[in-house]
Amino acid sequence: MLHPLRHASLLARLSLFIACTMAVLSGCTVNQVTGQRQFTMPFAEQVKIGNAQYGPSQQQQGGRYVIDPDLNVYVSEVGKAVAAPSPVKLPFEFVVLNNDEPNAWALPGGKIAINRGLLVLLEDEAQLAAVLGHEVVHAAAEHSASQMRTAQIVGIGILVAGVAATQMEGENAALLGLGAAVGGKMFQARYGRNQELQADDYGINYMVAAGYNPQAAVELQQKFVELSAGRQSDLLSNLFASHPPSQERVNKNRAKAASLPSGKRNALAFQRAIAQLKKDQPAYDTHQKALAAVAEKQYDQALSLTNSALKKQPNEALFYITKGKVLTAQNNVAGARNAFDKAARLNPDYFMGQLGLGLSEASLKHYSQAKAALLKSQKLLPTSIALYNLGEVEQQQGNRQQAIEYYQAAAKDTGDIGRAAKQKLLDLNVEG
Repeated sequence: MLHPLRHASLLARLSLFIACTMAVLSGCTVNQVTGQRQFTMPFAEQVKIGNAQYGPSQQQQGGRYVIDPDLNVYVSEVGKAVAAPSPVKLPFEFVVLNNDEPNAWALPGGKIAINRGLLVLLEDEAQLAAVLGHEVVHAAAEHSASQMRTAQIVGIGILVAGVAATQMEGENAALLGLGAAVGGKMFQARYGRNQELQADDYGINYMVAAGYNPQAAVELQQKFVELSAGRQSDLLSNLFASHPPSQERVNKNRAKAASLPSGKRNALAFQRAIAQLKKDQPAYDTHQKALAAVAEKQYDQALSLTNSALKKQPNEALFYITKGKVLTAQNNVAGARNAFDKAARLNPDYFMGQLGLGLSEASLKHYSQAKAALLKSQKLLPTSIALYNLGEVEQQQGNRQQAIEYYQAAAKDTGDIGRAAKQKLLDLNVEG
């Protein structure tokens, strides 16, 4: 007769075997990074999801940083060097986003982003390597994929651009009249303690293998702990929600770094790479004040602050977008049109400039120009407000069937735009 403890052990192993056997295709496999047995998603599926969400995720967070294109090249080179030691050879991509929030994230399949707002907090290339190495592990160790898989299991689902429409809240809704609805809310990971510790641990291995000083990873976590303790800004909320800092992480990184060889810091190269960001930081700080004024509906002050930011950096599309939204709120449609047009010219690959331009042109009854801009915005990021206004443009031009199709698509929105689109369909004697 089996001893009860041995019997329980056999049952546990049998349960694991049964679970792994039942997990078809995406079953129980050994993680190539950690060596642990886990349920997984096929890498081809991870890459597919990452490819689908990478563009929309960038669009919803300010778009690519384009004032200094060389910065994207530099970050990508550091990222690929840190990703090279990974046993999982994903098609890694790295991008700098035009976002004040100090954050970085990884999608399944190796699609990684770091915000402008985080880069200006770092001191050297080794700290950048620590950030990117951490995100590489989240992708390679399937942390992002496992969170998406869990979301599917509990019924949340994976929102991809064009599949669903949710209302975009904030100044867009207030200043663009009808609001804006995004097709495909960005997946925001919420990593747990074990996943964060794994990303720290293996990320340090990767950055050391790439020749960097592991002490940078200690400094990075210490910086986050200090920022968390003295947090006074909502800009840090997403960073700490997705990457919760702790003294435990600092201590573990310190202990690990002590056993590893020193390496390069490349402080001078890093400071050269972010020189434009540092030079423009006063302009972005002024723009943040303008956005705060917008939130308080102090539009004259917001316009003055936005113009001040533009004097400091006249090539930033985000500033012109804010100016366009303020002028929209002040019923200066022609001025808003000019501001959005400038934004669209400075960064034609960011949807918000194109959307604002399309709405302004439609208000001015410039229907051909409105249609062109709205279609560009829709290609970059599908939105309900673009669909609704495309319907209005087609209706004004006498294209009833095309208008109906746009209204039917916009009617899927669950907010004000969806209700307005359904009313349009009723007016056209069409059921939504």
